[in-house]
Amino acid sequence: MLDRSQLDDMLKRTLSRRYFNVILPLFIASVLAFLDRLNLSYAALTMNKALGFSPEVFGFGAGILFWGYIIFEVPGAIFAAKWSASKWIVRILITWSIATTLMMFVRTPIEFYIIRFLIGAAEASFYPVCYAIFFPRWFAPNERARAISIMLTSLLVASIIGSPLAGIIIGTSMFNLVGWQLLFLVEGCLSLLLGIVLWFWLKDWPKDVSWLTDEEKLLFSDLYQHEITAKNKVRKYTLWEGLKDPEVLKLGFIYFMWIVGFWGFGFWLPTVLKSVSGLSNANVSFLVTIPMVLSLIGFLIVGNSSSKSGEKRYHVALPLFVGAIGLAGIALTTDPILNFVFINLAAIGVYSGMGVWWSVPTTFLSETAAAGAIGLINSIGNIGGWVGPFLIGIIKSYTGSYTLAYLFLALCLIVSGILIFTLSKKRPTDYL
Repeated sequence: MLDRSQLDDMLKRTLSRRYFNVILPLFIASVLAFLDRLNLSYAALTMNKALGFSPEVFGFGAGILFWGYIIFEVPGAIFAAKWSASKWIVRILITWSIATTLMMFVRTPIEFYIIRFLIGAAEASFYPVCYAIFFPRWFAPNERARAISIMLTSLLVASIIGSPLAGIIIGTSMFNLVGWQLLFLVEGCLSLLLGIVLWFWLKDWPKDVSWLTDEEKLLFSDLYQHEITAKNKVRKYTLWEGLKDPEVLKLGFIYFMWIVGFWGFGFWLPTVLKSVSGLSNANVSFLVTIPMVLSLIGFLIVGNSSSKSGEKRYHVALPLFVGAIGLAGIALTTDPILNFVFINLAAIGVYSGMGVWWSVPTTFLSETAAAGAIGLINSIGNIGGWVGPFLIGIIKSYTGSYTLAYLFLALCLIVSGILIFTLSKKRPTDYL
């Protein structure tokens, strides 16, 4: 039986070390993973015209990355759980750095589709490995929503740093490369460098590190086993049971509806903002940092509140409803200032609940079942990453505006938020 006071003392004593040695490397990798997707939206400001890509071509290519995820997400997560999660992360970084760099050489729509698919295949299972393997091994259940939220602020930091940087790079040329080509080269080199660093920095288990005492290593091992025992008392999931569990499939559908709105908004944000504001590419990229900073603040507030209260459903659903209001407002307003206000609401809504959301599956799943199920949830959701951008491209081409597309995205977030309340209130980890 774990001593509660001894455990609480150990968790507080080691928190800063765990943040530095576990969250920080995953945070940096997540920044680069998000830049893999974000940089395309800025490259599009000049790349589409240079290569003659229509909105349909860009929307399809932007979203086809997620088909690489869908195919390789579950097998990758399972393999990492059985082999080495840290080495799998290194493999992901190195292979996606190569695929991202290849974007420099794209000339035709077919080449664009193939390389985008390869980027998705290379990056597949990164986030499920983080959620299902690293966080349960290194953070107690009541710490997890906050810890995941902190790691996922990387999505906002990527935008805050990446947007101005992309705006600068796409306006320059060097080594006989134009700006959008340089953007992919820089991203690829950074990912390769981090992959090499993480080989030495990131470790699989508390027992593998030198920055914990023997007593702390033992307590972490006991905590992890105690959590697995508590879950198994309620129900012990095999891999196959986890994959076909109705709650897991429901989580997948909820996430699908969310991600349709998330990536429909994210991929087209610079283009929409430019069309409404009439600003230059560089100014648009700097303006995007404002909703990202506000979303980062929302991310931290929601994650911290959920960890303190233990409540998850309202902490996910309410931000989704705010996001729906923002997307509907974007569609129905033409005034540039008011439109920008709604862009900020949409950004806060689609981002803020994400950290709490990914703490939900590990409240009833563990080990290989958790890795496979989270991979499946992410795969189903990522179909929405293809649907959202592609749908907006089609609707924009046929209607000449983004109005109907953004109203549809708002509806997706509303459905997702409502379905959150159908999830179970109580979980096995609530009693730890």
